[in-house]
Amino acid sequence: MNRVPYIGITDFTHYSQVEEMLQMFNSHQMQGRRRLHVGVMMSYKTLYGIDTSWAKSFPKNEAIASIFASSHAMNCLHYADYDAENALLLEENLTRAVSFGGPGMNALQLDMLWPNPGAILGAVASVRQPIEVIVQVGKQAFIQADDNPAEIVKSLQPYVGIAHHVLVDKSMGKGQGMNAEALLPVVRAIRGAYPQFDITVAGGLGPSSIDLVRPVVREFPRVSIDAQGKLRRSGDAHDPIDWDMAAEYLKQALVMFR
Repeated sequence: MNRVPYIGITDFTHYSQVEEMLQMFNSHQMQGRRRLHVGVMMSYKTLYGIDTSWAKSFPKNEAIASIFASSHAMNCLHYADYDAENALLLEENLTRAVSFGGPGMNALQLDMLWPNPGAILGAVASVRQPIEVIVQVGKQAFIQADDNPAEIVKSLQPYVGIAHHVLVDKSMGKGQGMNAEALLPVVRAIRGAYPQFDITVAGGLGPSSIDLVRPVVREFPRVSIDAQGKLRRSGDAHDPIDWDMAAEYLKQALVMFR
């Protein structure tokens, strides 16, 4: 599949925000060259209504399908479970999670440490429409691999034929600034071993830090990017996105890729 790379914003909570960002996206005439990645967060705890500090910043489960109403966006549910709660029930949890995405959901990002590939297959099979799967190589994966690109490559092998994208992100939504020179050896190793995977990088990207990713873009112009934590003036990922900041980030990213 010849997938179009994307520019991502994660933490949409209302469809009106999607409309605003799509309007800017379309004004830069990027149709066919880039997609707008509409990221919506869910965690194991918010899936089951368990008390969590993120409950106020994530949308209600029942509202997610309405956020994914546009057919012109990459509508991605980000499912987070870094503590691997009830890992043996992952397929059941993921199947329940994607059921809230509605017919507009066309991507699933797994914010967790090496989830079971069979559970991913089972959950994706429960959805009628095609779903692009994004596997995250996050901070815990880097620690486990002792920052060794070869170990990360080895850990990705079970996802061949299941995942479509690999997200390389040490920040994991917390806004910690990307070190492109440290990420590049991993990106090169993944690209060399698995040309079938599209690659995304993230980590502290925002309107004042888009330059952090330029070394990666220069070497891999089809790389995708995503932003989350640095789209708040407070710097606290628990707060809602400042959509003026998100618009400025998106504008700068569109110019960079154009």
